[in-house]
Amino acid sequence: MTDKTIADLIEDRFGLPTEDGRDMPANGELAAILSHRSHRRFKPDPVSDELLRVVLAAAFSAPAKSDLQQCSVIVVKDPGVRAKMNALVASQDWVPGAPAMLVFCGDNRRIRKISEARGKPYPNGHLDSFLNCAVDAGIVLATFIRSAEAVGLGCCPISVIRDRIEEVSDLLGLPDNVFPLAGMGLGWPAQKGWVSLRLPQSITVHTDRYDDSNLLAEIDGYDRRRDSRFATPPEKQRMTKEYGTAEFYGWSEDKARQYATPQRKQLAGFLASKGFGLD
Repeated sequence: MTDKTIADLIEDRFGLPTEDGRDMPANGELAAILSHRSHRRFKPDPVSDELLRVVLAAAFSAPAKSDLQQCSVIVVKDPGVRAKMNALVASQDWVPGAPAMLVFCGDNRRIRKISEARGKPYPNGHLDSFLNCAVDAGIVLATFIRSAEAVGLGCCPISVIRDRIEEVSDLLGLPDNVFPLAGMGLGWPAQKGWVSLRLPQSITVHTDRYDDSNLLAEIDGYDRRRDSRFATPPEKQRMTKEYGTAEFYGWSEDKARQYATPQRKQLAGFLASKGFGLD
């Protein structure tokens, strides 16, 4: 039994004092969620097929829009395919060290094939179909993370696969109306990891109406709190050739630089080529 409370975990997550949850002991599922850590360094020990099936069973127990269940997962086991996947996401140098790799896909193909098999039309091949299966896959992915952590595994999503979405799709043999949403590196953590500071609820939670009138002041405070815990060294700053080395390099400067150049402009064309209507 820990002497910590849920309030302590919230303070650790957001870097701000709170009395919310002060009378709630820091144990159980809520405490585990608040203590989430991403992992990018793993022990060499494999993840057994049985355990992976158990974790996937838990992941696919997640809610699904209208019970359509529009997610599929590719478990990458073939060494040749895995090597090519590693090469496609070479910017993420930690990926080859993950004992297991999975790819979570939005899957609008099943309902289309079922409609055809049952002799029914499918007049819904528009943007909402894409959103439905993307959200379904995202919920399964998030539930997979929770399930993996519940048995002591560590993992981290690999969104960079969408930088090479055409090659990933071809490599995994994804048919029309199926697209890769994110990869997942999985294994037994080699270190404890750390709690990443999150934006305050004062700017992420709104009552009745959206209000960001105090956004920049709140972001500045967040930048300072985050920097005091994990300061970014000068050599880790992005795009110093274009923007120089900042004297103070907070989260907002990092994210502004990250999105100062176009990214994944090919996605709409790729999705259209896979049969998704985006109108």
